[in-house]
Amino acid sequence: MRARLVVLVLLVLLAGCGDPGGDERVTLRFVSLAWQDESVRATKALVREWNAAHPDVEVRYVQGSWDSVHDQLLTSFEGGEAPDIVHDAADDLADFAHGGYLADLTRLLPQRLKDDIPQHSWATTTFDGGVYGVPFLQEPRVLIANAAWLRRAGVRVPTPERPWSWPEFRQVTRRLSGGGRYGVAWPLKEPVSATLNLSLSTGGQLFHRGADGKVTVRFEAADAVVPATVRDQLAGDRSAPRSTLGSGGSDTLPGFFAGRYAMVPLGFSYRQQIAQQAPKGFTWQVLPAPAGAAGLTQGVSPQTLSIAQDSPHKKEAAAFLDFLLRPKNMVRLALGDWMLPTGTEALKDPALHTAKDGWATGTALAARLTSAPAQSVRGYPEWKDKVATPAFQEYYSGAIDLPELRRRLEHDGNLVLARYQR
Repeated sequence: MRARLVVLVLLVLLAGCGDPGGDERVTLRFVSLAWQDESVRATKALVREWNAAHPDVEVRYVQGSWDSVHDQLLTSFEGGEAPDIVHDAADDLADFAHGGYLADLTRLLPQRLKDDIPQHSWATTTFDGGVYGVPFLQEPRVLIANAAWLRRAGVRVPTPERPWSWPEFRQVTRRLSGGGRYGVAWPLKEPVSATLNLSLSTGGQLFHRGADGKVTVRFEAADAVVPATVRDQLAGDRSAPRSTLGSGGSDTLPGFFAGRYAMVPLGFSYRQQIAQQAPKGFTWQVLPAPAGAAGLTQGVSPQTLSIAQDSPHKKEAAAFLDFLLRPKNMVRLALGDWMLPTGTEALKDPALHTAKDGWATGTALAARLTSAPAQSVRGYPEWKDKVATPAFQEYYSGAIDLPELRRRLEHDGNLVLARYQR
């Protein structure tokens, strides 16, 4: 009996050590951060299509969340449990790339995909000469406006060809305010990325890289234009309410629909919520954000797809990314998320050039989107959370003045960044 048991065990072990190229199936874990219903459906449908066409390489869709994504990923990387395919945002990649958690995609990606996405988009995921993510979805910040209100007021409606300047924007919001109503509402619960990315239009950079490669924070005159404009609207002419300072974008929509605010600066993807939630008869339109000395240039942090360094199936993961980001598929993902694709072929799709829901306005801005100022800065998440967010919140609320804002961003901020650059 014992001899038979030994033989059985040996047979099982030999079966497990068979030809690895036989019937063994590769499984890839893909943690997706898609969250809007249309986006989740589009992503899951593409995963099903891949699996149907590739029986030897199964992609398992795992639903993730944007909430605390940096900490979640860091825990999974350090615990050796990272997914094969990582969905994130470009401004969150620098620390992971430098920490060795992400694979360099330079030799893994097909030339088709490399050529389809413009260099200014690849710059958002390139660190020390390596490419650590594929930027695939992006969104400009735009002004969502009450069309009937603007029409009644007789103000000039801006276009991508002839946008408002920042001073003209202030004049317009003053003209639209009064009687308990406001020209604009700024949702500034998360003030840093909005301020920094819009400041690129005025020539603001904030982060400056020296000849030694180290980054320092310098808050110069061009960096002050946007925050000073917002502060004046809040506390000067009061064309913006203080009540939205602690609000997220969605929190401002009920007041917008109720006619309290003529405009709300929001990310392009908020149009989906507006289209779904706007009361019957409410007319709205998408306007470009104001322009400064650099025109409509605007910082952007695209959504990205990366491959974990620890993944044993990098080539298969890269093949899936190539499939997922074919032009027609990239359009499906963009429409599902109400965002813009980065690919030049996808951007030509007629569905992205319709006037309905402001698609054409957003697509016209795509060429002016560039790498966000903080994109390649190591330590940015800590700088943002511990220094910049409280400093901007206090400045916008009136608790500190511009010189103190400058001191905090520069002095306190450089102390944080220095720890990452030793």
